[in-house]
Amino acid sequence: MPVYHCRKPIKFGAGNISGRELAMGEFAVVTGGSTGIGRHLVSAFAEAGYTVAFSYRHDDEAAQSLVEAIEEAGGQALGLGCDVGRRVEVESFFDEVCDWFGDAPDVLVNNAGIQTWAPLLELSEEGWDDVIRTNLKGCFLNTQAAARRMVEADKDGAIVNIGSGCNKLAFPRLVSYTASKGGIEQFTKASAVELGPHGIRVNCVAPGAILNERTAEEQPDYAGTWARITPLRRVGTPEDISGPVLFFASDAARFVTGQTIWVDGGVFSQANWPYEG
Repeated sequence: MPVYHCRKPIKFGAGNISGRELAMGEFAVVTGGSTGIGRHLVSAFAEAGYTVAFSYRHDDEAAQSLVEAIEEAGGQALGLGCDVGRRVEVESFFDEVCDWFGDAPDVLVNNAGIQTWAPLLELSEEGWDDVIRTNLKGCFLNTQAAARRMVEADKDGAIVNIGSGCNKLAFPRLVSYTASKGGIEQFTKASAVELGPHGIRVNCVAPGAILNERTAEEQPDYAGTWARITPLRRVGTPEDISGPVLFFASDAARFVTGQTIWVDGGVFSQANWPYEG
């Protein structure tokens, strides 16, 4: 697993416009937003009328192209390089995006995540730490930073954490990833309890098998393999995740907090069945 070194954040899309001139609607922040599911989430929020800021780790070209696409469609977006597992970078990120928008976020989506494939007996401490720091600590740091600003601005905010089938089931050779995603579901519940009195809702969307650039590289027949064991007989797409995330962010879910929605085509609802037919 590569270790990405810290660097000075690069920003795209801020232009020379500032504050409320940028937005007619609400403000959403997405972590890990330049590629994969995160990229689709950023686009979905922009299409829904949100002004969107997103963090990303290293792909400057992908971030820039996403901002340009949103701006060409008439939206407003800002992408900033940020290591979600480093408090100093997270605080700097939120200071800048809130200054850009002119207010605290209405919505945070904790999407940033990485994997290290290795058997438990061979997993390195570095491999464990990198995944836990990015996935679980990153969720904590960004939730804390966003929630503090929501409370200070007296906003009834929404936070959506992206989980996994690993919330529920143990996956072999993904021990650090499984631990991080299980932790995220419990962190969702604890955060919902503590932030509820401030009017901030916290929920989790747990995807099943989703076909994207990363998963397609992991296995040549990823879609076919997972479709065969999924009750809906197809693999998921990043677009399948956007709807539930937007639901949790919306007023339609104003009395929903501490919950997890499984967006998995039913695959994690079935037991291992030893009989034919």
